[in-house]
Amino acid sequence: MLFHDSHSEEYRSPLGAIPAGGALTIRFWCDESDTVILRTWDGQEHQLPMTPIGGDRFEATLQVPETPMLLWYDFIIPRRYDVARYGNAWDQLGGVGCYYQGQPVSYQVTVYDPAYTTPHYLRTGVVYQIFPDRFYRDANGFKGRARKIAAAHPEATFHEQWNEKPDLNPDPANGDNMALDFFGGTLRGIRQKLDYIQSLGANILYLNPIFRARTNHRYDTGSYEEIDPILGSMEDFEALVREAAKRGMHILLDGVFSHTGADSQYFNRFGRYPTVGAYQSRQSPYASWYTFQTFPDEYSSWWGFYTLPTVEKHNPQYRSYLLNPETGVFPGWIRRGACGWRLDVADELPMDLLRDMRSAIKRVNPDSVLLGEVWEDASNKVSYGTPRSYVLGDTLDSVMNYPLRRGVIDFMNGVIDAHALRRIILHQQEVYPAPFYYALMNLLGSHDRVRILNALCGYDREGAIQMDRAEAAKVTLSKAGLKAAKRRYLEAVRLLCALPGAPTIYYGDEIGMTGMADPWNRAPMAWDMADEKLRGEVQKLLRHRRESAVLQTGFLRVDAPDADTLVITRYLQNGRDVFGNAVEGGKATVKISRV
Repeated sequence: MLFHDSHSEEYRSPLGAIPAGGALTIRFWCDESDTVILRTWDGQEHQLPMTPIGGDRFEATLQVPETPMLLWYDFIIPRRYDVARYGNAWDQLGGVGCYYQGQPVSYQVTVYDPAYTTPHYLRTGVVYQIFPDRFYRDANGFKGRARKIAAAHPEATFHEQWNEKPDLNPDPANGDNMALDFFGGTLRGIRQKLDYIQSLGANILYLNPIFRARTNHRYDTGSYEEIDPILGSMEDFEALVREAAKRGMHILLDGVFSHTGADSQYFNRFGRYPTVGAYQSRQSPYASWYTFQTFPDEYSSWWGFYTLPTVEKHNPQYRSYLLNPETGVFPGWIRRGACGWRLDVADELPMDLLRDMRSAIKRVNPDSVLLGEVWEDASNKVSYGTPRSYVLGDTLDSVMNYPLRRGVIDFMNGVIDAHALRRIILHQQEVYPAPFYYALMNLLGSHDRVRILNALCGYDREGAIQMDRAEAAKVTLSKAGLKAAKRRYLEAVRLLCALPGAPTIYYGDEIGMTGMADPWNRAPMAWDMADEKLRGEVQKLLRHRRESAVLQTGFLRVDAPDADTLVITRYLQNGRDVFGNAVEGGKATVKISRV
């Protein structure tokens, strides 16, 4: 028999990621040979004979590289008539491996910078995500801004009634929703609802883009230097930051840096900005930011959307605009009080740019955060043909945890069982360094997917749109389906509150809002139609999480006693947490059952 379990300290010690230069002990069980060779790869192959330690067990201890990287290992077992190979499990999630006839898939060891750290408030906090146009419209409305709004948004339409449905208005050129209807949510409105957000237990507000743009979602940035006039003014932003800070709350901005809007001060396709944009002249100061096949109408754009011209990320003028210590966009908004940036499509940004972005904000405030939108395993991803690891301590502080989201929804819907979800959780614990793992944005709902209650009724599929919009518009959850989905949702939130990482609530999920993908998942906050019982249950879970040090930074054990049940145990070692800090409290055990 051949056996190794990377999720067990009996076979791999210490478990999980290793600081650069540290020691790692690997053990293997074999009764088919008196020789076992540990094969490692760190850019070069190394073969280390393992030492028999009795009972058909073998051991080897190695020093991991001094440089942060991904280290790989597997096993070579010379037998009487052949050579056996043993490596990672077929799903590459670690744990108990398997026999291979040829070169196996290797186990991964993440070797990270020992100086790597992430902000305490992210590791111990709760995130509340807000789509600004749809959260709260303050009583002053557009007073004093009407003329500026009309000039910035000549195509916009405004809903008179807050509880109307968002418009679906596909662009005939590409089928994308034009998103030119607004409900008029404001930064002042968010400030007026800080009591509500704080009562939930949230201490980090993640705001979808607030910068001037053509659309209501504002992922087509028009100016990184201006607050969209529909939302308010710079003074409104600064007032929000000040009021949040009084409450110990933080404001996380959403930044889009792989592309800009065609309607922007940089490209200026529609001539709405006073600048000379790249679309208007080859002599524009922004001309080198973009790539034209035929000037001016054929240019590189994000996923082919003409409204989103892509930016040349290696362009020195563009980088200086973002990162200049005195005038750059990145440090500038940190100085204005933002706690950091969530990066849209982070895996479309060069790794060296991510490093420079992180350095730019940390120089202003070492406690600032750079968090990425990465949909896959952030420790080991291939993007545009290039391997990328975001967890080594030099690029991102953490990411949005979409793999966990997928696993939780599939578990609750009966697609996978508790044993499979346990493997997803243990894999992340294994490959993510503790500073990264404990700072994950653990989400269920988002602006990019169907509402979580719809997802828990089986309506969550691959892709942003997922189904024909004409069909999606007809979807209504039955009373029985909605009741079951709410029970599952509470169990899912309970799980997020029991795991390392920041539990994240998408606005309105806590009060039972439903909706398919864009635009229905971005409906106005249903303040007067809230499920107060559901909100109260969510509030209890989140507040308990905020009050429990062991649930925030304690060690983690995950068990699956049966196919329908997970048991999460959080505990201290000698009164200290994962980071070596003395904390009060004892063990916490949370049972999660799909219902």
